[in-house]
Amino acid sequence: MSENRLFSGISGLNQLLYGGYIPGRAYLIRGGPGTGKTTLGMHFLTTGAANGESVLFITLAETAAQVQKNAAGLGFNLQGINFLDLSPTPEFFAQVETYDIFSPAEVEREPTTRQIVEQVEALKPQRIFIDSMTQFRYLATDTFQFRKQVLSFLRFLVEQGTTVLFTSESSKEAPDNDLQFMSDGVINLNFSNNQRTLWVSKFRGSEFQDGQHTIRLTSKGMQVFPRLMPQVYGQSFTPETISSGIPGIDELLHGGIERGTITIISGPSGVGKSTLGLQFMKEAAGRGERSVVYTFEERKETLLHRAEGINIAVHAMQERGTLSVIQVEPLYYTPDEFANLVRQEVEQKQARIVMIDSVSGYRLSVRGEDLISHIHSLSKYLQNMGVAVLLINEVETITGDFQVTEVGISYLADIIVFLRYLEMQGELRRAIGVLKKRMSDFEKTLREFEISRYGIKVGKPLTQLRGVLTGLPDFMEDQP
Repeated sequence: MSENRLFSGISGLNQLLYGGYIPGRAYLIRGGPGTGKTTLGMHFLTTGAANGESVLFITLAETAAQVQKNAAGLGFNLQGINFLDLSPTPEFFAQVETYDIFSPAEVEREPTTRQIVEQVEALKPQRIFIDSMTQFRYLATDTFQFRKQVLSFLRFLVEQGTTVLFTSESSKEAPDNDLQFMSDGVINLNFSNNQRTLWVSKFRGSEFQDGQHTIRLTSKGMQVFPRLMPQVYGQSFTPETISSGIPGIDELLHGGIERGTITIISGPSGVGKSTLGLQFMKEAAGRGERSVVYTFEERKETLLHRAEGINIAVHAMQERGTLSVIQVEPLYYTPDEFANLVRQEVEQKQARIVMIDSVSGYRLSVRGEDLISHIHSLSKYLQNMGVAVLLINEVETITGDFQVTEVGISYLADIIVFLRYLEMQGELRRAIGVLKKRMSDFEKTLREFEISRYGIKVGKPLTQLRGVLTGLPDFMEDQP
């Protein structure tokens, strides 16, 4: 992060801007009503004031009193922030007065301009937030005059050594293309389909992270959740093998799964996919390693109760800090927010195994976006960080034609383990097999898979059965 930057007051936005705003420049914050423009500006000013900088809020629409009331309601500390209220007064409408924003040649005679100049020269602010520049447009005589006045205004402020943020409300009737050209950077805010997003479309003199990123307005202001870029993250690790603790499973996998790999555990509902994932976590806990389960569908309490019932001591693991089970409401979190949760577990709490249960539940959080691109980014990030990833994938068919996934993510997997139901002698049974393993060879046979109150049991290879993947196997007699 560059030292010669002004922090925005929002950590996620600083990340997008590679450290923050470049000092002595003017930035446009654009978006419709209610998208968070003023909130973003308040973060900018309060951060400066907290650092002992002189800051100024110029309001041309809302009154200063209303701005202060709204900001205080969000918990902003307004101490040290100077306000210049240029919003229309009731007397203006009562007296049907008109006034013009300045031209450079008439600075001495224009009262609005004089107030700005006096405040800037008296305070010598390092940060100014103007809300909103759109009001200038309505007061100019024509488009040419508006552009000339705004350009002169911004140049005056920047030459005073000020970093300026100013807002606009673009519409078809009054586009703000001219303001975008005049600014050194453009930050766009949008609110549609119950989702708030932010993207940077211009940032002179620096690189920035492009793309749309989730934002959330809370009781404490604005949060920005940058889209996960897996290539940015990574750490060195040894791709050692992680045992399941079940001999039959380890024999199938020729030892187990490796660190920094992505494993898809696929099968129909209730076949034991989550249980198999928890078994790897049980063994990891014995080595003092931390694992985390994100459950999108099953209630956390149900998952824990079920695990305890099959000899996986999840409560003890939680008490020791070697397991975290997090219930996720997919319709609340966006993929960017969920990725931020995962990053906290990995980077702050050193989680070494992460299980997403399940892919179909995660799909709900994508809300019509490209599922594969989001799960690809998250999985590759975890892989780069040396985390063993377990993706629980549910298929709809109970028996019948074999299918690994129904969402096209099998290309991601380093390892594919599948579980199937079998009908054998009038009973419904389970089988387990490995379809793919990049890091080593694996056993090509299938084995019976059982879950009891004593835990998981995996039998001998089912060499006498044919057609196991159809769900209706035939028993073959041994040849003499």
